[in-house]
Amino acid sequence: MDFTECYGDTVSSVASAARSGCRHRLRRLIQGGHSLDCRDNRGWVALHEAAAAGSDGCVQEMLAAAGGGSSRGCRAYVNSLTHEGESACYLAAQRGHLAVVRLLLKAHSNINQLTNDSSCPLYAAVDGGHKEVVELLVRKGAEVNRTHTPSCWTCLHQAVFKGHSDIVRILVNVCHLEALDDHDISPLFVAAQYGKQECLEILINAGANVNIQAADLATPLLIASQEGHQACVDLLLDHGADPNKACSDNWPQLPIHAAAEFGHIGVLRRLIAVTDRVCDREDNMVSPLYIAIHSHQSSCVELLLREGYSPNAQDCTRSLGLSSPLSFALCHSSIQPYSESVRLLVAAGVCLAEETWVHALATDKTDLLELILEHRLIPRPDTLTRHCSVRFAACWLPLLLKAGLEPSLLLQPHMLEHADSDALNHFLQFVNWSTLSAPLKQLLSQRKAEKTWEPFPDFDSIPHLSHICRLKLRAVLGPDRLMRTSAVQQLPVPSLLHSFLQICINVLIP
Repeated sequence: MDFTECYGDTVSSVASAARSGCRHRLRRLIQGGHSLDCRDNRGWVALHEAAAAGSDGCVQEMLAAAGGGSSRGCRAYVNSLTHEGESACYLAAQRGHLAVVRLLLKAHSNINQLTNDSSCPLYAAVDGGHKEVVELLVRKGAEVNRTHTPSCWTCLHQAVFKGHSDIVRILVNVCHLEALDDHDISPLFVAAQYGKQECLEILINAGANVNIQAADLATPLLIASQEGHQACVDLLLDHGADPNKACSDNWPQLPIHAAAEFGHIGVLRRLIAVTDRVCDREDNMVSPLYIAIHSHQSSCVELLLREGYSPNAQDCTRSLGLSSPLSFALCHSSIQPYSESVRLLVAAGVCLAEETWVHALATDKTDLLELILEHRLIPRPDTLTRHCSVRFAACWLPLLLKAGLEPSLLLQPHMLEHADSDALNHFLQFVNWSTLSAPLKQLLSQRKAEKTWEPFPDFDSIPHLSHICRLKLRAVLGPDRLMRTSAVQQLPVPSLLHSFLQICINVLIP
């Protein structure tokens, strides 16, 4: 876009010569009476152009000619600002032009002049990673602890953020190490957050506080754990960072929770070794299992359980509204029958509350029930009959009976009244129906008359001897042995009978 019509001096020949670094041409223009003060649409004069281009020769020419030989006039010119509040010194420092910065400072450029956005030559040099310029400005007395952004970052914050370790080494000797931004974040915290390991080490060796807390109580160790910066976590722990310092007002969040939440296995493994296990037991604490489950980090759940964290962690109803890790995991299994976290908890021997059985049995999918029975966990019979919808008994009842559930425990009016026909027939093949009590026989007769139950023909006669033997065999073995496939093979009977007995025990005989 051509601004010439709006700004007649936009393409001043002096500025053009300064921009291109043509010292001889610039000298001729100055001697020919061309002005050094013409500004373009950005408010730049020729000195700004020369400083930004790094042309120390052109800068020398203009400083010599500025102010008509008056030191006051020269100082005014050297400190002229663009529309953005940028001085020539700022532009040179921003681009790392050491020789130009040296000339401008000698001509009394304001070393601490702020731009419209509160930057300054030192901050610009730090941001650009210009070590030699930073050294010069610091040596010449630049203010090192002023804040320069809306977030109140100092030069040290910015040097760490950019990972300019050579500059950090300079600044730690002159800057306030514990300078805080608007969220009470120190430079060391920034190093931990962004994984600037070398800068972090420099700050630690300089004496910066490794346990400093931000406004939200987060520590450098927490943020490094959250971001998965393994080397920074190791460095902090090796230099006294406290893994047991609470990092939240809402609940006692620790670095181990952050690692578990974001699935950083290496960090989690290191923190498990140093974190106090009270977080897994105390009522006012929160087990990291909750956090790993919430974030679907099954690998973290597996690691925590393997390292001895209890699947039956504390009740966190007051702090998180969650009664147990398993109930929480089941709530997160709405799409599939159960999640990997549920499988891991059950395999680790979690105690099953009544609500867990309700969840497992109040569905027409048997995946969760099969998982539970795989680990030899039998529910209380009152749970089965009082809380679960028996219309699904056709799918879960065979699994429970095969797993060794004592059938007589289900001989209750509620079961016989409401079970569907197939489920009821299945169930009666696990009991001696000829010995049922009169009230229960009356219930069956009523259902038969109402045609809500179509019994097998066998149920009208005395049970076969094979059926009686089958029931006796199951009773002798007991539920624990019934669940083991090797139980029949261990019976003191001829081996040819083993397969037959196995079928007798687990398969219905008409």
